[in-house]
Amino acid sequence: MVNYRRLEVSEIARLQAQMCTASDWNGIEVADGFSTDHVSDVRFSGKIRLGAFRKEFCLAGGIHKHSGIYHATLHNVTVGDDCLIENISNYIANYVIGRGTFIENVDIILTDGPTAFGNGVQVSVLNETGGNEVVIYDRLSAQTAYVMAVYRRRPELILRMKEMAMRYAASVTSSTGIIGEDVIIVDSGYIKNVRIGDRCRIEGAARLKNGSINSNVSAPVHIGIGVIGDDFIISSGSSITDGVTFSRCFIGQACRLGHNYSATDSLFFSNCQGENGEACAIFAGPFTVTHHKSTLLIAGMFSFMNAGSGSNQSNHMYKLGPIHHGLLERGAKTASDSYVLWPAKIGAFSLVMGRHVCHQDTRDLPFSYLIEQESTSYIVPGANLKSVGTIRDAKKWPQRDGRTDPDRLDCINFNLLSPYTIRKMINGRELLQSLQAVSGEKSDTYSFQSGLIRRSSLQKGLRLYSMAIDKFLGNSLITRIMNSSFSTLDELHEALLPTTGYGDGEWMDVGGMIVPENAFNALLEHVENGTVSDIHVVEARLREMHENYYAYEWKWAYDAIRMNYGLNLNTASAGELAGLVSRWKESVISLDNLIYEDARKDFALSSMPDFESDPFVASVRDHIKDKSALGELALGRLESIGHLVE
Repeated sequence: MVNYRRLEVSEIARLQAQMCTASDWNGIEVADGFSTDHVSDVRFSGKIRLGAFRKEFCLAGGIHKHSGIYHATLHNVTVGDDCLIENISNYIANYVIGRGTFIENVDIILTDGPTAFGNGVQVSVLNETGGNEVVIYDRLSAQTAYVMAVYRRRPELILRMKEMAMRYAASVTSSTGIIGEDVIIVDSGYIKNVRIGDRCRIEGAARLKNGSINSNVSAPVHIGIGVIGDDFIISSGSSITDGVTFSRCFIGQACRLGHNYSATDSLFFSNCQGENGEACAIFAGPFTVTHHKSTLLIAGMFSFMNAGSGSNQSNHMYKLGPIHHGLLERGAKTASDSYVLWPAKIGAFSLVMGRHVCHQDTRDLPFSYLIEQESTSYIVPGANLKSVGTIRDAKKWPQRDGRTDPDRLDCINFNLLSPYTIRKMINGRELLQSLQAVSGEKSDTYSFQSGLIRRSSLQKGLRLYSMAIDKFLGNSLITRIMNSSFSTLDELHEALLPTTGYGDGEWMDVGGMIVPENAFNALLEHVENGTVSDIHVVEARLREMHENYYAYEWKWAYDAIRMNYGLNLNTASAGELAGLVSRWKESVISLDNLIYEDARKDFALSSMPDFESDPFVASVRDHIKDKSALGELALGRLESIGHLVE
């Protein structure tokens, strides 16, 4: 607790001699250790509190500047110890400034309250005309935003979610702004109603209005030259530089926006990157990336997505205006110059090439190519399961998680294969089999919605989906076997029993978190009926679901093994279990070999001389060896409990 005292008469005289003025000298209080030596040419008004100025700042180039206040106008400001405030063209008003902060060459910094500093702003995401508004607040996650954006048909649920967000906004509303400790604000223009966290660097920003910059010691935020932002929240660890403009936006943890990117009414969650292009009304889930000029992302929901150069979408058909929106499920990519007319829904880990105007829905055909040829959309089911690029992406996302804040807002599941994608593959396999049965195995093409699937593509898709299903279910089984203690078959049966009631049925991708629909709906019902009315409780429940993922996954896999193979794990023999392990081993090696050959194709087009020494190629070979060894270990454990069926 800082102890303040009034200025002494001699101190007032010295300040006046140093060209300082005050509307009321009795309104100024100073901390123990305060000295007038480092305060000159300052105009004070309102309630002022000043710390002790002992620190010297060492700047780039070797210049040293002593802390203090020089050439500034302050109104209702508290200045912490060891700050430097210099050359304020206009004034600083209604702020508490933390210790060690450096503010120089700034036009104006003011709070004109009461204000919630961007909390409570409503963002018209997905539907530009309104109806899907998300209330942004400091702790908004991809999951809480998903509820507000998607469940518009449950008005009571939306009302209660928004009420919780607005209560949070009310709790941070103030007429006094905060600039944290060790902040740097230099060469900047207009800053109004902005709360700035510890260690933030603002260098050359043009305008920042009505927002929170939630920087902290673990994850500082950087705002760079020419940035213009209105009505925003910026989360910890993010960087916004080089002429970026944004309005009514939430920018999540460890995001990177630069090179004149512009965004309106958009939500960017953890690890998104945006450069050169434009975003309007998008829900950019974790790891949404767009780097190129003339790339427009509009009215779409994305995650783990990479937009190729010139990617565009349309959200209206010139009738009722921009009322449509679309979905690219997790991991989808758009090739250069691709175009999608909304509404459309593209399956997980799919690649979109060319122009598509017939409102495709390929959610049950994940890992596919959607290709335009002669104005017709062709679907190549499952093709991305053997793509080296898909595996590289899956490996790089966890490595590129730039969040250094221990308080991570978004729940992110990085798994390539999960009950979410495998359930869709099971549906996709049934769909392809149905098309084949209706049109005959000898048909050259099969019609699906307004697109076509070639016979060879359908047959390959069936094989790829089956291999991926075997791989996932076998992997889940082997994980339980290897992580369990047992010496008899009965003990193994008991060890394999699910430990949770949630997990069966459909699964969802909720803004990057993979979760059983029944578990998620239980939380929504509790919010809807008022059982849960605190946003912090909602956050805790979401995190609990995220942490229970593998228990839920096994519940789903346990049931899926019975439905897919007709095998009840509660009564299965050791030989039957060994058969599943062998099936898993075969599928893993087969898929890895396809990926290995896909990588070889890339090298055939490359000037790189040594295919075998490439680190990724080596990792594929190592993966085959490791999984083969794991399969043998699992078979050995099963053999130890006896009587394998030959």
